[in-house]
Order: sequence, then structure tokens, then C-alpha cells
Amino acid sequence: MKKLLLATSALAVLGAGAFADGHADEVKIGVILGFTGPLESITPAMGAGAELAMQEVTESGALLGGATVTSVRADSTCIDAGAAATAAERLVTSDNVNAIMGADCSGVTGAILQNVARPNGVVMISPSATSPGLSTAEDDGLFFRTAPSDARQGVIMTEILQDRGISEVALTYTNNDYGKGLADSFQAAFEEAGGSVTISAAHEDGKADYSAEVGALASAGGEVLVVAGYVDQGGSGIIRSALDSGAFDTFYVPDGMVGAKLNENFGEELNGSFGAYPGTDSPGAAAYIEMAEAAGFDGTGAFSPESYDAAALIMLAMQAAESTASADFKDHVMDVANAPGTEIFPGELQKGLELLAAGEEIDYVGASAVELIGPGESAGNYQEVEFADGVYSTIGYR
Repeated sequence: MKKLLLATSALAVLGAGAFADGHADEVKIGVILGFTGPLESITPAMGAGAELAMQEVTESGALLGGATVTSVRADSTCIDAGAAATAAERLVTSDNVNAIMGADCSGVTGAILQNVARPNGVVMISPSATSPGLSTAEDDGLFFRTAPSDARQGVIMTEILQDRGISEVALTYTNNDYGKGLADSFQAAFEEAGGSVTISAAHEDGKADYSAEVGALASAGGEVLVVAGYVDQGGSGIIRSALDSGAFDTFYVPDGMVGAKLNENFGEELNGSFGAYPGTDSPGAAAYIEMAEAAGFDGTGAFSPESYDAAALIMLAMQAAESTASADFKDHVMDVANAPGTEIFPGELQKGLELLAAGEEIDYVGASAVELIGPGESAGNYQEVEFADGVYSTIGYR
């Protein structure tokens, strides 16, 4: 661990004189996330995580003989598929990015995949798109995700609820690909395990008043209200209305709801509520948190470790393929992400690049204990959180 933590000292701000020859090729990676929209409080640490990996690789001088890596940001909005596709098209055709780190929300990710990435043959690795539908989407071998499918999250939610002796819940979800996919996966897993979902009802984001939705949920009843929404949008609106009306006082919050904004919005009102989002207690996770702190952002935020890993996998796959062309390196993403090979952790990207250049194999473990399965998605590790004293904290891992 000491070796991993010492690596953070190399992550100073990149200076103009970082490379003596000044002739290194430039690699561009598009970072498309919902910098505005229902996850805007989460995405800054996601973008910073991806760019931390890029900075680390640039400073190492070890990528393809000294290539620099530049981030080009774009706003997915998280919810507007047309705007997201337009932004991604700009990344590819105007900014000439070599790959895409993103997108974030499932609906816009699917739109970018089909309308931009596939037609242009560009690799994209999402850190947070979790819809089960993406597992079977036509992708020409170009799409990967360091986030697990919500088919896995539904099982985790069921286990957490059952371990707490909860057998009956009401369920509300944001009315899009993410919300519907998670709601269906959870309900199937919970009912198969003997639980009862009294109601499964969609809610729209952007409303000022959710009293009607909460009224229907309250009428159906349940020991806990499961809110599969967005922390910066309708999910928080549902919780506020439920608390104000006394309809529910205990909530389960899945990944799209877990963020510092939840503490700000509700404080002690959520004491006793609980949930989970992707995360591990691996050595790589601890190293990443320290690296992020040194860089000035919170590495514990939802999907920030997965963003670092998504960017890292793009660059490691390029090195393995000896090419920045998606057609060449797409077939190396799974290889560098999984065993066999030397394990590579955050702060060790230079080591990984040098091993690959020498013809050695690596097993990128990264910040989120990456293991890509099936169609190139994370096998799925989660951290369980609970609210006490006005804030949530991690109480275990699954």
C-alpha cells in the first residue's frame, strides 16, 4: 500500500515543460457526462477522476512513446438523448477524440452508442450507465462499462432489505431507461426471494410537486419506500414530499440517489434510511481516495473510481494494441482488465504501460476492483450505506 500511496506525489499539476522534446503525439479522450441535469452534483468528481488518470499517464511519458493525453469535455445532460448525441458527434467529428469516457445515464449512453460511436467506430467506456438493456445492445465490440448492470444491483438491494427483515416495500422510479430497468430488476429479484412490492410507479423529473405520486405510494403502503431516482431531481422531490406528508420515514436509496447532495437536502431527516452504490474496500480503492484528495476532489463520490478506471482502461488498451485507433484497441480492453497478468492499481499506470510495452500481460484492478464479464461490463461490487447523525456512511461491502 505504501508504494501505491507514494505514487500520489507524482500527480502535480502538469506543466508546460513536462516533455523535453515537445514532439509527442496527442491522444484525445472525450469525457461526456451530465455536467448539467439530474446528476450534476455527482459528475464533477467523475470527470475529475477520469482526468486524473489522463494526467498520470501524460506525466509518465510511457504511453506510445511519450504521447500526451488531453481531456475534451462535453455535457450529456443525462436526460436529453438528442443533445447528448449532438455533443458526442462534436467530440468525434470536430474535436477528433480517439475514444469516449462516458456517457453517464443509461438513456443518453444508448443514444450515443447507436448514433455516434457505432457509425464512427469509436470505443466508449461508461463508468455509470447501468441499464440491463445495455448488456445486449448491438455495439460492434465498441462499448464497455466499469459499472455493473442493474440486474446485479437488483439482487444487492434484495439482500440488503431482507437482511434487515423487510418483506414489503413501495417502489418509485424515474421514468427513463435507468429507472425502469432498475425497478424491473429489483422487483423481479425481491419477489423471487419472497418479498412483496405493493406498488411500482414511475415519476417524472422536474416537477415542483410530488404529492399526488406520494399519495398513491402511501395508499399502497410498505415498510420502506424504494426511490430509484436522481438525487438532483425527482428522487429528492419524492423524499421531501413523503417526509412532509408523513407518508414514509424510511427510504432505500440506490446508486443514482447517493451523493453529498442527499445529506444537504435532508440531514437528520434521513436517519435510519439506507442504500448502496458501487464500491469496494480493495487496496486500489483506498489508494484512489488518497490520490483524489491530493488532487482536490472527493474520490468517495459515486462512480468517481469507475471513471478513473474507464479512462485508464482506454489508455492501457491503446498501449496493448500499439495504436490509438478504436478498431485496433477495442479487442484489448477485456485483456488488460482481467487476469492473467501483473495486477495494476491506481498510481501504477506507468508500470502497467511499461509492462505492456515490454510484451508482458497485466490485470488492471484499479480503483473499483475491475473485472469485466460477459459483454464487457463490471461484475459488480457494492458498498452499503446507512444514514445517521445527518449524513450517510459506508457500513459494509457486498
